[in-house]
Amino acid sequence: MRANDDLILALPKGRILDEVMPLVRRAGIVPEHAFDDPDSRQLSFRTNQDGVRIVRVRSFDVAAFVAFGAAHMAVAGNDELMEFAAPEIYAPLDLRVGRCRLAVAEPAEMVATDDPTRWSHVRVATKYLNLTRRHFAQRGVQAECIKLNGALELAPRLGLCRRIVDLVQTGRTLAENGLVEIERIAEVTARLAVNRAALKTRPDEINRWIQRFREAADAA
Repeated sequence: MRANDDLILALPKGRILDEVMPLVRRAGIVPEHAFDDPDSRQLSFRTNQDGVRIVRVRSFDVAAFVAFGAAHMAVAGNDELMEFAAPEIYAPLDLRVGRCRLAVAEPAEMVATDDPTRWSHVRVATKYLNLTRRHFAQRGVQAECIKLNGALELAPRLGLCRRIVDLVQTGRTLAENGLVEIERIAEVTARLAVNRAALKTRPDEINRWIQRFREAADAA
């Protein structure tokens, strides 16, 4: 990153964006009209702030954009930051939006006879391979992880595995697919993430934006 580059803020597509944008605007960053156009395929946007651009990327890619220096700052769920676990990322601020949880779930008919404290080996479907393995390893449980990026609720029904690890917000999707949450791995909220190298080379600018996001979160 060069010091005279535009400051790049990466924002995630998907469920979290609607909750994040009021906070971004409250911090003083308003994207150009195309950002809100549902028919636009544009991914990089000017803003009302000279020298600040927004890029919109897949939520699971946000951490990579920050870690490898393509974005100076980003908003990302701490589930994604924990999964990526990159030392190049500094996450100084909990924005307190996008609340959900990362949990283990299994078919409802298993719950009465299943005892998680007796597990020694589990097979789970998840997109959080690293987080899942770390969680079970801390309990001395070997986790065989099957990577799926969607439709995880189908995996137990179709015999792919007996359990899944996924984000849970209300629990409705689990219930409608005959699954029950049995173990919570982590509480999840959106965080402001910063590239550490950018913080060293542009400290005044980035610290100013951290403070503005902090004030925006406190005012919510």
